[in-house]
Amino acid sequence: MPDQPTSLEAFHGKLAALPQPDAEAIAAAEAHNAQLTKPPGALGRLEALAIWYAGWRGDARPQITAPQVAVFAGNHGVTARGVSAFPPDVTAQMVANFEGGGAAINQLAALAGARFSVHPLDLDRPTADLVAEPAMTEAELVAALSAGWAAVAPEADLLVVGEMGIGNTTAAAALASALHGGAGADWVGRGTGLDDAGLERKAAVVDAALAHHRDALADPLEALRRVGGRELAAMTGAIAHARQLRVPVILDGFICTAAAAVLAAACPGALDHAVAGHVSAEPGHARLLEALDKAPLLSLGMRLGEGTGAALAINVLRGAVACHSGMATFAQARVSGG
Repeated sequence: MPDQPTSLEAFHGKLAALPQPDAEAIAAAEAHNAQLTKPPGALGRLEALAIWYAGWRGDARPQITAPQVAVFAGNHGVTARGVSAFPPDVTAQMVANFEGGGAAINQLAALAGARFSVHPLDLDRPTADLVAEPAMTEAELVAALSAGWAAVAPEADLLVVGEMGIGNTTAAAALASALHGGAGADWVGRGTGLDDAGLERKAAVVDAALAHHRDALADPLEALRRVGGRELAAMTGAIAHARQLRVPVILDGFICTAAAAVLAAACPGALDHAVAGHVSAEPGHARLLEALDKAPLLSLGMRLGEGTGAALAINVLRGAVACHSGMATFAQARVSGG
């Protein structure tokens, strides 16, 4: 893809030129919504979602016909510190499961009629141990951002990004803390099923990483380089490219939201094209959504990742758009009250 970023400077330049929603489409969608055969506000948040979607697509009566789900996979050197209940080999094994159609995200993407793809990122080269050194070099960060950027299909009209990576809740907790403050204990959760001792160890690892990189975390992209991971950076790049293409995004759980939070910290308003698909059971997720002022569409106690919560929410957004674009107006239906 010729326009994908080839340097951090280029990526910053793209963030500085992000498009805004179409004000005329929003106004026309609001006017259309006011004439539909229902009491004002009777569809609740679905009405606001449809108008939001119309603004980004530049169409007062849009349709969702080409949703996309892209899953990124990466391995983390920090797993050597015992922060996960599963070994790193599981990442590659799950990628094979995605490719074979056997994972939860495969079922939910198919249910939503979404194009699905999985993108393993140098699984044989885990990131460096973020406690002792930056997780990625600048070249590795740019490569991951670019991989995410390139994964967005030009014809997509809705994007969900998911992830797979043993150890990535540790990286997400460190990144969330770097961006929004707090100690490791404020952000870590049990991830793949840690016991109490494992949870304490995970919080201590995050604290140690933050202490090691303390003087270099003010820049959000540098924070991503130092305490993030390849799959997180790829999600950051994909969400940014979706904004350039005016493709709305449904955010998934804690790891996806931490990756997205980099954009919000780097460029205020950079996530205006994104809604939160759900709030996960990972405790840091609700805190991060509150910091980003994103109200989740669903709350089902999910904590699988892979993009599953966001994929499930595709049909919520589809329902909002279907009602908005397909319902009759009072005049069309010859119903009194419009």
